[in-house]
Amino acid sequence: MRKIILSVILITILVLTFISNFIIADNPIPAEAVKFDTGDTAWMIVATAFVLLMTPGLGFFYGGMVGKKNVISTMLQSFMAMVIVTILWVVVAFGLAFGPTIGGIIGNPSSNLFFEGVGTNTAWSLAPTIPFMLFALFQAKFAIITPALITGAFAERIRFWAYLLFMVLFIILIYAPLAHMTWHPDGVFFKMGVLDFAGGTVVHMSAGWAALAGAIFLGKRKVQKANPARITYVLLGTGLLWFGWFGFNAGSALGANGLATQALGTTTVAAAAAAMAWVFLDKILGHKLSALGACIGAVVGLVAITPAAGFVSISHAIFIGLFSAIVSNIVVSKFPKGKIDDALDVFACHGVGGMVGMLLTGVFASKAINPAVGDNQGLIFGTPTLFINQLTALVVVSIFAFVASYVLFFIVNKITPLRVTEEKEELGLDISQHGEFL
Repeated sequence: MRKIILSVILITILVLTFISNFIIADNPIPAEAVKFDTGDTAWMIVATAFVLLMTPGLGFFYGGMVGKKNVISTMLQSFMAMVIVTILWVVVAFGLAFGPTIGGIIGNPSSNLFFEGVGTNTAWSLAPTIPFMLFALFQAKFAIITPALITGAFAERIRFWAYLLFMVLFIILIYAPLAHMTWHPDGVFFKMGVLDFAGGTVVHMSAGWAALAGAIFLGKRKVQKANPARITYVLLGTGLLWFGWFGFNAGSALGANGLATQALGTTTVAAAAAAMAWVFLDKILGHKLSALGACIGAVVGLVAITPAAGFVSISHAIFIGLFSAIVSNIVVSKFPKGKIDDALDVFACHGVGGMVGMLLTGVFASKAINPAVGDNQGLIFGTPTLFINQLTALVVVSIFAFVASYVLFFIVNKITPLRVTEEKEELGLDISQHGEFL
């Protein structure tokens, strides 16, 4: 049956792309091209490449943490996100996220199927200095890494084909609506005044809550404690993530400007502060200063600063990094691992880090840093409105992402089993799922 389904998918895409000019509405390119800013365009091309590099970086980050017999499968889950989500984004998901609004919840994809109307001579309304296609491709990289983040929660026990199906449904039914509500000018969160510079709600909270749902639904691994296969992979992955995150956050300024520079600065110091706080706290609690701890701390800081990167000062970014690392470290140590097997602490790091970042954006956002904040500045400036908006979005996104993800896991499991058998889990996913090994 699976062979038939895969054959149908390939043939359908082949046919639709071949005859696309006959079945998709004709949107002729304007005779006079829009005047784009070459500096902004050059920077956003680079930023797009930076963000794509984060996904293989995440593969190394996760792959180094799991047991040796599951390294290839864990890394391949990230790699296949680049493959599957790229095609899905072009075919339909971009329109769902950024197409004409349907009730402020989701976009109408009909005008952007197969990137129809997403050209190099038009622009997105909020990014007028770069080609529309460049904006769409930049956003594709955010969509790619989000389901890849989730994989750390159910590492070492999920069937690969079931993961691919979940990933497709997650992008269409969870990621796209959140992106539309948060970043589309007609989205409900956008109109509320919710601030999310580069993906605190859309990427990290959605991934964190989906990870928790997956860990609960799939149950515990047969052996929960395995020695990390390659700490050097984790170090390499952290370096690639940190590097790529400059595109993630500074690129979200959508131009080569002062705001991008501010986001670059806040991202730098938040990651460093969080890594420092994590290893310091480990020592205070009687643990050794570990490479793994330093890497996790840096990533938590990067997660937490993501929604705030273009709205807060450098000093407040340091606070966000320090505070988020302390909170996530405590959550990791107190998480009920005997009952819920979030293998690589995705919820404690990405979910909690994203929530801390969203709330602290509501505390520290300043119109002196970004005039788009307006008069609804952060709580520290005596204005509670933004903080209340951030808190409201946090609650709504948390409930939606967790419940919807759990339902998707349930549906996928009805279509094809999510977990491998105990024998295959014992053998390792590298061999049992892919016929390969280190």
